[in-house]
Parts: sequence; C-alpha cells; structure tokens
Amino acid sequence: MKIIINHPTSNQNNRAVLRGLHDAGMIYKFYTAIGVFPGEVLNQLSQYGPFKEIGRRQFDPDLKDVTVTSPFMELSRLLSSKLGFKRLVHHETGLFSVDAVYQHLDKKVASSLKKVSKNQADAVYAYEDAAFHTFNEAKKQGVECLYDLPIGYWKTARKLLSEEMERWPEWKTTLHGFKDSEAKLHRKDEELALADRIFVASSFTAKTLQNYPGPLAPIKVIPYGFPEPVKNRIYQTGKKPIKLLFVGGLSQRKGIANMFAAVDALLPHVELTVIGRKSTNDCEALDKALAKHRWIPSLPHNQVLEQMQAHDVLLFPSLFEGFGLVITEAMSQGTPVITTERTAGPDVIEHDKNGWLVEAGSTLALQNCIEELIANPEKIVEAGKVAIETAKQRPWHVYGKALAEAILEHK
Repeated sequence: MKIIINHPTSNQNNRAVLRGLHDAGMIYKFYTAIGVFPGEVLNQLSQYGPFKEIGRRQFDPDLKDVTVTSPFMELSRLLSSKLGFKRLVHHETGLFSVDAVYQHLDKKVASSLKKVSKNQADAVYAYEDAAFHTFNEAKKQGVECLYDLPIGYWKTARKLLSEEMERWPEWKTTLHGFKDSEAKLHRKDEELALADRIFVASSFTAKTLQNYPGPLAPIKVIPYGFPEPVKNRIYQTGKKPIKLLFVGGLSQRKGIANMFAAVDALLPHVELTVIGRKSTNDCEALDKALAKHRWIPSLPHNQVLEQMQAHDVLLFPSLFEGFGLVITEAMSQGTPVITTERTAGPDVIEHDKNGWLVEAGSTLALQNCIEELIANPEKIVEAGKVAIETAKQRPWHVYGKALAEAILEHK
C-alpha cells in the first residue's frame, strides 16, 4: 500500500507518522511547505539568525527522495511575522496567513493527484484544514482518504468554551476559539464527511466527534509517543513547599483560572512556576494572577524539560485538548502530572499510579488532589518513577508503527 502524506508545517507527531510509514515501505510522496535536508541551501541558511526558524523543518535524509516542497507561502509567512507585517499574516484574511499556507498546499496536492494513477498511490493521509481539496480530488480518483484530527471537533469546543465564558467572565478575553469564519468551519465539516477513516490521538478527541451532525467514518484512537525518558531523576524529599509547574498557552481553554484559584488557596504550602505566553494583553485577571507567581513567557524546549525535572508536579487542568504533549514530556522527565479527562490523560495516566486525573473545570477537585500530595509527598516520588516506566514503554516510534499497522488492517 502506497500513501501520499500532506502536512504543510509538520510537527513531532507528523514526523513519527512519516517514520512509521517509511519503515513499512508505505510512502509514495510527502508534501510539505518547507523541507530541510543536510547539504542543501536551506539547511545552511538555517544556521543564521533570521532563518533559524527554518531549521525546525529538518527531516530524516531517508525522506528526501519522496518529499515535495512548496516553500514560497510559508517562507513569506515567516518573514512577514518577523518583520511585523501583521496584516499579511492575519487570521484567515492575510495573504500569508497560516490558513493561506494550508490551503495552498492542499490545492497543490489535489492537483498532483490528477496525475497519479491508482497503482501508484492507494491513499492520501491529510490533516485538519489541509484536506478539503485533496479529499475531493481523491474521491474522483478512487483514492482512500485518511484523516488526522489533532484536536477535538469544533462544535464541541464552542459548546464547552462558551460555558467557560459564563463561568469565568473576567477570563473571557483569553478564549480565542471563536474566530473561524463560517466558510472555514464548513470546510472542516466537509473534510470529516469525505474521510474514509479518521485517526485521533486521544479518547477525548474521539468523544468530541459525537456532536458531528451526520454519519462518520470509523475512528481509531492511537496515542502519541513519549520523548526519551530521563535516566537519573533525583527527587528532593522532606518538608518544603511542593513545586508546581504549568507549561502552555495562557488561556482559560487550559483551565488556568481554576489552577490559579486552587494554588492560591494552598499557599504557602506550594510554589507555582508558569511557562507560557499570554493569549492576550487585555486580561486583568491574568495579569494579577501572574504577578503572584514565577512567570517565564518562553523557553527553548530543552530548558522546558529541565524545568520539568526541577519541579515536583506538572499541572495541566485543560478544558479542551486534543492530546497535550506536555503531559508525556513531563512524565518522561519523571514529573507526574495532574490533568483532566479532556486531554490524553485517560489514555496514558492511571490515576494515583503514574499521575492523577481530576474533573475538568473543577477547582475543588484540583485543590483536593494537590492537598493530598502536600499531606503525602512520597506519592509524588512513587508516581514519578512509574511515569518514567510508562514513557519507556511507548517511545515515538511505537506511535508511528501502530499507525502504519492500523492503516494496513483495513487495506
């Protein structure tokens, strides 16, 4: 079975998909905006300041012969962002917006399908917001449509987050899940309708699709992998404030209003560090909350992992999350996680064994969980050690292999 993969910007989970399909001999072509390989001009440019962002688009040399790039739109987006040309990258309407980049490559892949015979490619594997044109052409060519939905269904998101606006009106400005136009939302629904099979990374994402107004293709849940686990995690025991950490965008979608309320009720028995950028500069409640705690707007990824090792527990009380990679990252560092059922938590965490699950949106449940750890700090060490063992069992290549096997099951 040969597959065309389309991901305009790529990311860690897409790279694992590519690895798994490549190892299984299943890749026909991989389409992306920017692809950097050793020895190429782009690789050399990525060594210099303004072009360092390009360096994040490096791929395994094994993929060079099957990779087709279309860099103009994405390079223009990156450059416009660097130069502060906000109108050019404005959501949906900007000439070089993320939406424009995704639609450009989507149309390119659709056009290429017209030249592909059935015995060359059996399926296309495309991601949300980059599948509409590809899937429409694939249907004409008799090519199977495999859809990757990385975050929950938009109608469920609007329902749940609208409730948050009523519950926490002072945090309303941090919620940005309502900007998509009707045309974009229609395309999302059409992508789902055209899919022959749907792949998601968490049970929660699968559950959100229950609000889709129509029949859907079979949905397969395959959780992402874990980073390489730390080898020598040192735990500090004894009487001290428990060091709590949050990593992520500073929006109430992540449940941060609940988190700040729970933590503030437990001072001085806990210390909180927050790593993440503000979703807005127009939220007084957020500004006041950050002023009470240690706030780091941004850190390189390797330093985020170091911070995870330096803290006792990661708090991730998200209210709507397709997965939540910080969960698996923290666990790989031996830092157990308190998260909710609206993340990948239920798929990778066994409550009170390698982490803790609390009810989404419940400040009291989160506070009670932290209080239990204050009273029994040895539980943190026990859960952290089990979290490392969990990470060992599911490195990233396991995810890629599982996806390849799932695709072949229904060949």
